[in-house]
Amino acid sequence: MKAFAQKPDVDLSIEFAGIRSPNPFWLASAPPTDKAYNVERAFEAGWGGVVWKTLGEDPAAVNVSSRYSAHFGKNREVLGFNNIELITDRSLATNLREITEVKKRWPDRALIVSLMVPCVEESWQAILPRVEATGADGIELNLGCPHGMPERGMGAAVGQNPDLIEQVTRWCKQYYSKPVIVKLTPNITDIRVAAQAALRGGADAVSLINTINSITSIDLDNMVAKPTVGSQSTHGGYCGAAVKPIAMNMVAEIARDPETQGLPICGIGGISNWRDAAEFAALGAGAMQVCTAAMLHGFRIVEEMQDGLARWMAEKGYRSLAEFSGKAVVNTTDWKYLDMNFQTIAHIDQDKCIQCGRCYIACEDTSHQSIAKLIDASGARRYEVIEEECVGCNLCQITCPVEDCISMVPQPSDKPYMSWNEDPRNPFRESVTATN
Repeated sequence: MKAFAQKPDVDLSIEFAGIRSPNPFWLASAPPTDKAYNVERAFEAGWGGVVWKTLGEDPAAVNVSSRYSAHFGKNREVLGFNNIELITDRSLATNLREITEVKKRWPDRALIVSLMVPCVEESWQAILPRVEATGADGIELNLGCPHGMPERGMGAAVGQNPDLIEQVTRWCKQYYSKPVIVKLTPNITDIRVAAQAALRGGADAVSLINTINSITSIDLDNMVAKPTVGSQSTHGGYCGAAVKPIAMNMVAEIARDPETQGLPICGIGGISNWRDAAEFAALGAGAMQVCTAAMLHGFRIVEEMQDGLARWMAEKGYRSLAEFSGKAVVNTTDWKYLDMNFQTIAHIDQDKCIQCGRCYIACEDTSHQSIAKLIDASGARRYEVIEEECVGCNLCQITCPVEDCISMVPQPSDKPYMSWNEDPRNPFRESVTATN
């Protein structure tokens, strides 16, 4: 990326669903936002907002030990993070008092309160005025917690039921005057149905994704999953870098759905750096929540996130997040509308190739046998693409360890755009065309 001698002249501040924030980076509802001490340290580090760890009715939830596990890469890099922690285990009065104090001391930061209470109107009617009295900027309905709480009729048990999503959202809009954000569970068949239900209930915005049901690993000596509580375990909530592709797809589905277009989206799921944030924004997110990256690297990572995003925006000529938010949505479509006449072919840059043969092995064993392994008289190897056999699948490019060594080259064509609906190879083409 281009280097700048001084801070780029861009404005990272946002207004999301009526909530102002000096930058789009918010800490998600989780252990990092469980108390005033953590939240104030986060604000000092530069976070634009926080979603306070989920509050519930008294008596407070009781957690187990241990609570976390991880899915590791080969160098012990944490690819995915799993937790079986419940909502706050501190009293409601303590949390409300600290929220009030923090908001007074940090009036320019977004402070959202995550809530989860039983799915009865009286419970919401009782807690909402107490939350509003704190001065917090809005609430986030935790309708997605995948473990512990669903057994009690809360969390994902509500988020997987569109009627309950709509009903709870409506209650909150009735008894609370500030913005209501509905946090959606990914443990569902079609995320659009949940978003539509939230919108019908009057939601000001949605946030997604909550964590994914998971078991990360097994202790093969004791035959029990991790995290282990005594001699047992359970499924937990999966988050971190590994869930980012799932989260981005769900954000895009809501952003391009005609029924929910324009509904503000707060992106959550594997956001670890400025580029992740920019990608979520391009798919329609107006704010971003971060958790796992902060838990692994500390609150100061927000400095790099802000700096990197600002520099990239300046390089591209964007002065605010709103100028590119949603720009990739128009280019995201269903498979049946892709251009069947478009073709791309792999090209190997021989000057960069280290002759490792990974592209050849992958293509020969598992793809289309379109890379030739050539050996000259001296025994030196060389790999070349057999263009007439290449289908442009990208596998060779993905397996290549050298950046930009293999590129995918679009092929010139005089054929017009043709979708699968129009393709004569489609056995249902006539009936599809007749119904459109």
